[in-house]
Amino acid sequence: MKKTSLLFIAGLWSSLGYAQQKTIDQKVDSVLNLMTLEEKAGQLNQYSGRNVTGPVHERNVNMLDEIRKGHVGSMLNVKGAKVTREIQQEAMKTRLKIPLLFGLDVIHGYRVTFPIPLAEAASWDLDAIKLSAQVSAREAAAAGLHWTFAPMVDISRDPRWGRVMEGAGEDPYLGSLIAKARVEGLQGKGFGDLQAILACAKHFAAYGAALAGRDYNSVDISKRALWEIYLPPFKAAVDAGAATFMNSFNDINGIPATGNKYLQRDILKDKWGFNGIIVSDWGSITEMTAHGYAKDLKHATQLAITAGNDMDMESRGYRKHLVELVQEGKISIADVDNAVRRVLRKKFELGLFQDPYRYSNEKREKQELNADKNRQAAKEVAKKSIVLLKNETQILPISKTVKKLALIGPLAKSNKDMKGFWSVEWENDELVSLYDGVKSKLGKNTDILYAQGCNINDTITSGFAEALKVAQQADVVVMAVGETFDMSGEAKSRSDIHIPGVQEKLIQAIQETGKPVVVLIMAGRPLVFNYTANHVKSILYTWWLGSEAGHAMADVLFGDYNPSGKLPMTFPRSVGQIPLFYNYYNTGRPPLKNDTRYKSAYLDIPNTPQFAFGHGLSYTTFKYADLVLNKSEMNLNDTITVSVNITNTGKYDGEEVVQLYLKDEVAQPIRPVQELKDFQKINLKAGESKNLTFKIERSKLSFYDDDLNYITQPGDFKLMIGSASNDIRLEQKFTLR
Repeated sequence: MKKTSLLFIAGLWSSLGYAQQKTIDQKVDSVLNLMTLEEKAGQLNQYSGRNVTGPVHERNVNMLDEIRKGHVGSMLNVKGAKVTREIQQEAMKTRLKIPLLFGLDVIHGYRVTFPIPLAEAASWDLDAIKLSAQVSAREAAAAGLHWTFAPMVDISRDPRWGRVMEGAGEDPYLGSLIAKARVEGLQGKGFGDLQAILACAKHFAAYGAALAGRDYNSVDISKRALWEIYLPPFKAAVDAGAATFMNSFNDINGIPATGNKYLQRDILKDKWGFNGIIVSDWGSITEMTAHGYAKDLKHATQLAITAGNDMDMESRGYRKHLVELVQEGKISIADVDNAVRRVLRKKFELGLFQDPYRYSNEKREKQELNADKNRQAAKEVAKKSIVLLKNETQILPISKTVKKLALIGPLAKSNKDMKGFWSVEWENDELVSLYDGVKSKLGKNTDILYAQGCNINDTITSGFAEALKVAQQADVVVMAVGETFDMSGEAKSRSDIHIPGVQEKLIQAIQETGKPVVVLIMAGRPLVFNYTANHVKSILYTWWLGSEAGHAMADVLFGDYNPSGKLPMTFPRSVGQIPLFYNYYNTGRPPLKNDTRYKSAYLDIPNTPQFAFGHGLSYTTFKYADLVLNKSEMNLNDTITVSVNITNTGKYDGEEVVQLYLKDEVAQPIRPVQELKDFQKINLKAGESKNLTFKIERSKLSFYDDDLNYITQPGDFKLMIGSASNDIRLEQKFTLR
């Protein structure tokens, strides 16, 4: 290269006039025109730093040397303002001084841990979910990070799949709204906001439909199911401005997602107009050889870049084979350039060319991480995530004047399990256990008794005797059972999702003492707990609530917060019912209430779930009345206004999630028995009433036909308003002309 060109490059990024005169696309093209093919391949190569989140394919790479040569465009698993600055300095030694992107799996918090995403989905509180994402992004950005591999927006109807803990549950409507809230929360005021990071919608697509609930497994679904159930949250993420997408490990109908042109080019980039980065999941390019879709890594690289995958996470395929594939004419330089443009554009939008170290500020990091306001936000979100499953004799809330309270169970004093899976590791982490939260709440006025009772996942019952002794002394018993933090999550599929070990036997033994018993179930997925569900009077599902778990649970136990969560997934009675979900299609032989002969039914259990989608109680009660539609008929361009009156008829102030479902009575193809189409979460003081309005327009009545046309068919519709999918309080019909 000529000396004048070198001088131009040296001054390129510091020139303010250059930044003012050109659009980002023009800047991207200017850089691209200066790049060699090897440098282009480098921008599409992502290496992991000090921590490993997937299988180790190779560890013999001298990463700093690779960075200095311009062979790396992004790093993951590198965190901290000091460390990111040091590594970025190595990138500034390259010929073109193109900065690195730093990414990390910030799934539910960075330094302060929030509830797992499935728990947050149980809040049905979009503002709270957005707040969680905002705080997570603020902390991560202060630590030198630019990018998170979240949110996971996979719809899943199978709790055997451990990764349900990362998502928003089974419903595409609720999942779409939560996807939007999380993307907006993470990305803040826009790219380059120093309190925000790039979001990554994952896993594209249909990963949550893995056969048998087994992680990384195949997916075999119709295109109509793909478009109706699994794609809507991804479309919502695109519409919310998600900067990046990650493809999934699974194949869909025989084509691995990483090499799936229909998904990545035809739908995401062309039909939806997505202009961000598509990054592979960890090693998913090389895994196409194990699928039997590619003969070797070079072939897999060809398939991935051609299908639209932009960045290679830890397969090393782009680093090794992209240049030669272009030189051999097996891939188009236009495809490579398109991918590189996407990466460069995000670096310009983040302001990294102007200042590569703008996110690596140790002073801001020290001020932001674990700040009191962040922990308070985590507590607020955690309280909203708790679901009251039962409270038959109103044991809850427990009086703060209780004299003797027993805390029993293997999770009563656990703090590390409160953090949940897919959380960022820290030394000397500050996690609040249930025991600590209760002790802080009650002070010295209550004698707090404790017994572990049993372990999480073995058959040892020797601790039962001590637990029974402790229970006999108490006025109220609170039991803490469930899963350890590493029993749900990636690679944590389970064929048996019963509460593990002898925990339910312990619950039974304590229940038979006759003492008032409250059971708290801490888990990352819906579990099966039939004895507890059928015999215990008061049950709270507390999931894994994060840093402030104990304080949040104590607030709910003693009435400082009235629980308002609703289940985002159906809870089965038996693993044999799975997949089980509320928005199913009816059959030609639906079971009748008292007659299941030759019907679509089980011989040994009801078809119904143990706890339905949308279920969640309160310490107060709500009356639904006066459902009014402003018209009983509408045409395609009309809107029906729905009003309903909700009254808090109990003695506690409380929140209610008012849910609106629709059923298309006759359609071709057939429609589900009910579909969530709207909801509102309202706060009512005791005795207060509020009139709510909903709008029914064409989009709420439309669906895909077998040819994937988005259609609306005239006919009769049933409108249902209720407190859960199985607790419909009011119904009315209307007709679409």
